[in-house]
Formats: sequence, C-alpha cells, structure tokens
Amino acid sequence: MTQISEIVLLGFGDLHSLKFLLFGIFLTIYVMTLMGNFVILIVISADCSLHTPMYFFLGHFSFLEIGYTTTIEPIMLKTLLSAHVPISFLACACQFYFFASLATTECFFLAVMSYDRYRAICDPLHYSSIMDFWSCFQLAVASWLAGFLAPILLMIFLFRLTFCSANEINHFFCDLKPIMKLACTNTQVAEVTSFICTSVFALAPFLLTLASYIHIICTILRIPSTTGKQRAFSTCSSHLTVVSLYYGTLGIVYGFPSIPRYEGVLKLLSLLYTVFTPAVNPIIYTLRNKDVKIALRKLLQ
Repeated sequence: MTQISEIVLLGFGDLHSLKFLLFGIFLTIYVMTLMGNFVILIVISADCSLHTPMYFFLGHFSFLEIGYTTTIEPIMLKTLLSAHVPISFLACACQFYFFASLATTECFFLAVMSYDRYRAICDPLHYSSIMDFWSCFQLAVASWLAGFLAPILLMIFLFRLTFCSANEINHFFCDLKPIMKLACTNTQVAEVTSFICTSVFALAPFLLTLASYIHIICTILRIPSTTGKQRAFSTCSSHLTVVSLYYGTLGIVYGFPSIPRYEGVLKLLSLLYTVFTPAVNPIIYTLRNKDVKIALRKLLQ
C-alpha cells in the first residue's frame, strides 16, 4: 500500500542560478525537436515518392519521438524554473509508464526499420512482395502493442511497493531507479522483473537490429563496384547512425555505477537519451537522407 500522495522532483536544483539560461536552451531544443519531427511527418505525407516501407516506418518513428520527448521535457522545463516540483503519485506513475512504453516501442521500431533495410539490400528481388502495405501495417501495430504492453508487469510490482515518508526524487523525471529508492520495503521482485523486461523487450530488439546489420554489411562488402557499395550503404546510413546513438547513450547511462556519489553524473547522462538524441534524430534523417532533402525542397518551392 502507498502512503505518500505526491512526489517532489528536485531536478537541477544545484544549478538554480542558471535557471533562465538553461530553460531557454532546453525550451529551444524541445521546440526544434517537435518541429523537426512534424516536418518529417508532413514531408512523408505530402510526397508520393516517399510512400514506401522505409518512410512508412520513419513516419511512425517521428510520431513516437514527439510523444517520447513530450512525456519528459515539459516537466523537466518546470524543474529548471523551480528547485522543488511536486507532482501527484499517479502522475509520476503515468509518466514512468509512458516513458518506458515509448522507449520500448522505439527499440521495436529500430529493429523493424533495420529488418526493412535488410530485406531491401539482401533480398531486393522479393522486397516489394515481402514488405507490402499489409506486412508493414502488421509490423507497425505489433511494435506499438508490444511497447505499451511490455512495462505493465513491472508497473504492477513497482507500484505495489510500500513508499513511506521520503518523497523526494533527485531527478528531472520519474525514472525506475529513483522511484525504487523511495520504497521502504524489499525491492528484489521489482528489480528481477525489471531485469527480465529489459532482457526480453530491449535486448531482443537490439540483437535483431544487430543481426540485420551484420547481414547488411556482409552483403554490401560483396558488391563488386565502389559506387554500388556507396549506394547500398547510403540507404541505411541514417538509420544506423540513429541506432548507434540510441543504444550507445542507453548503454552509457544504464551501465554506469548506480551509487549515491554518481547521482548527479547519471542525471546529466540521462539528458543524452531523453533530450539530445531525440533532437539530433530529425537532423540526421533530413540532412543525411537525399530523398527527404529532395522532397523537402519540392515542398518548400
């Protein structure tokens, strides 16, 4: 049973003297992230040449990124202006659920997008028949469903813990480890559930993504001409960059020692996958993608 009714987010209280500068910087990043993803959605919808499986999944990915950043950043901006931001216990639980769901969905979409590139490069003759609209639709629905069902078991065990008088979280959003630290009962079951969920719903998509790219790289290396290699690699370079950024930042944060003296460092590192990576993704998909650049130029003209 839960005794506390609200959670206090401490955010970046130790940087309170820079609050207006930081608020301006992070608000600009948030607005640019939203605009970048909306531009991608508009360009894909408006240009018929982009109505292909690759851009179908990219549209879903951009929509997901809008939800992902909106789950975290508005409350984070609030913590920059105030040293103590109280939110209800239910709101904290909802924020964690949507964050975990969207992060898991992102893992699945990255795997699906890498599978799409694998089919396009390694099996081009059968690509259009395998990756038809119905197959793409099923893969997209499965990714959304899996992502939003994945954290439910963890939510049950996590929020059935007893939370006593301490209600301050030294973070800018309701993340798993800071919430567990508030519990005054044994958290072993919740920790084991978290490990199992991470292994199944994050590690499995990562391994599928890795397997797809191993096959893709092997196929590209077998292409005799340099031009052919460059053309094949250009179709997946943007996605490979996004995959590397996403899993790289997650690996750094969750592989970092979780001890009290590193709390501040972990909080700063969390900005990598909650703020900076989502901000960079639309730039990668527009600046490093020739088709999107051409479609954007046509739309602007």
